[in-house]
Amino acid sequence: MKDNKENYKSVANDARITVLGMIHRAGTSHIASNFSVIDLTTVLYEQVDLAKDRIIWSKGWAAATAYYFLARKGVIPKSDLDTYCQPNSAYIGLTEPTIKGIDFAGGSMGMGLPAGVGFALAKKMAKQPGKIYVIMSDGEQAIGTTWESMLIANHHNLSHLVVLIDNNVFQATGRVKEVVDIEPLEDKWKACGWNVQTIDGHNFGQIEKSLKSISDKKPNVIICNTIKGSGGQTACNIFENKLEWHYKSPTKEIYENAIKLLNQEKM
Repeated sequence: MKDNKENYKSVANDARITVLGMIHRAGTSHIASNFSVIDLTTVLYEQVDLAKDRIIWSKGWAAATAYYFLARKGVIPKSDLDTYCQPNSAYIGLTEPTIKGIDFAGGSMGMGLPAGVGFALAKKMAKQPGKIYVIMSDGEQAIGTTWESMLIANHHNLSHLVVLIDNNVFQATGRVKEVVDIEPLEDKWKACGWNVQTIDGHNFGQIEKSLKSISDKKPNVIICNTIKGSGGQTACNIFENKLEWHYKSPTKEIYENAIKLLNQEKM
């Protein structure tokens, strides 16, 4: 039986291959945004209990990845992935609550954390078990609703709220630092009363450990330092650290080359 690391690596690689195929067939984009978040969501979806936990995709433009993991967990049919962004499909390029397993519409930046706070507060008031996880982008850290929500979560001691930030240093119009400098990010979240962890968002061991080490006294944020367009534990670096792959759809030649590289492990 594979150990966790080998299992995670296998799942993450399959996710990249599947997600790239979905995007290529549909002629859509956001390859780099999907690829940067796949390793951390590989571990997250293996660790959570979807019967009592909720995952809010504030970074809703990584919808292909969200749908992949919902299919893997048996929440939606795997065959539905073939309809991604096809005519008349319910599966569009942003996460929508019309899909089973998607609890809140993602993609409008700065909206996911307010929703997560609302879900977490409702769960606390109803004395229900489980956690609320919110997957955010780094660009969202400059938005006012994020900061308001951070303060509200601390005020209500929502220790079952866990934010994962895909800190890939890019946003739609360029490098985050050049648009609005959000660093030092750790200090800002700590100042708002949160328990903060900073990890390598492609290191499966660190991701797993961080999810098992959250505080039961404060709301939690895990800052996941990632590579935009990461090929993970493979030789595929075609999409890495290139803003163009936030928008472009791959040609047949690029797609086939990427698939070949995704099947090659890094030395």
